[in-house]
Amino acid sequence: MSILLEAARTVDALDELEKIVRDEGVTNVSPQGVRAHPALVEARQQRVTLAKLVASLRIPFDEEEGVGRTQRRVGVRAVSSVR
Repeated sequence: MSILLEAARTVDALDELEKIVRDEGVTNVSPQGVRAHPALVEARQQRVTLAKLVASLRIPFDEEEGVGRTQRRVGVRAVSSVR
């Protein structure tokens, strides 16, 4: 399955979760007390997933940022390169 398709599905899921939170509120009363609504918690997790998916696509967020610059990976490639 393509990363772009998964990103689109994640955005759709976020839209649905935000509708639930908008309709039901950000808190939920449970036997353990007042807690964050489960849809709010899931939305936070989906945002993290979306950020990772978009990052893996290596698409620049800002047009000015991407002009005239090539994207490159930085970091340690192998243990042998660490000194």
